[in-house]
Amino acid sequence: MDTGIFLHIGTGLKWLGLISLPLFLLPLIALSAPRLVDGVGLKLSRLIDRATGVALGAAIAASLMLVFSMLAVVILRYTFSLSFSWLNEITTYSFAAMFMLGAAAALRDGAHVRVDILRPRFGETGRSWIELAGIYLFLFPICVRILMTSEAGLARAWLLLEGSRESDGLPIFFLFKTLVPAFAALLMAQGLSEAIKAALRITGALPPETPQQLAAEGGGHGA
Repeated sequence: MDTGIFLHIGTGLKWLGLISLPLFLLPLIALSAPRLVDGVGLKLSRLIDRATGVALGAAIAASLMLVFSMLAVVILRYTFSLSFSWLNEITTYSFAAMFMLGAAAALRDGAHVRVDILRPRFGETGRSWIELAGIYLFLFPICVRILMTSEAGLARAWLLLEGSRESDGLPIFFLFKTLVPAFAALLMAQGLSEAIKAALRITGALPPETPQQLAAEGGGHGA
């Protein structure tokens, strides 16, 4: 296979990312011009939520693979004194996939640990403003930084179709490295969805959060 095709794919993905940048202005437009982009914003938010659900399904599959591979590692090592690099790598890759592909769904469902002490003390509008500010000031910049720092290493890994350093390891280390930008891209997309929801709650286009949602975010997952 011509490895040059991966450069073209990478260039296409970069341009796709640049083209999609105006979408990140939707929450701000919804705030400054209520009702103008409410319909588009809601459709985009629901589309992102569904895509995040697909990623969550992959994370669940990875978690099952983690359980079975770890069980196999333990049985082979302590019963038959056998160890295989490829099996250990399956365990590592499965754990990474479970975490990185499931992080966006955790953000969607309010399952991330919250350490702020101010958010629960504000009303509905105040919580939405804090959510919006946190996404733009912290989540988006961190995700962009991850994408920028992982670009060079990822391009090299795909060009070389980088595999394991072990002789009996898996030849898919380049796919393992791809989880890093995938993690950042999924979080950015879900962050956009959450920012749209927060903006629409501020303008009244979306109903307030239910008591169950507030209890999950405030009581079950941090201060």
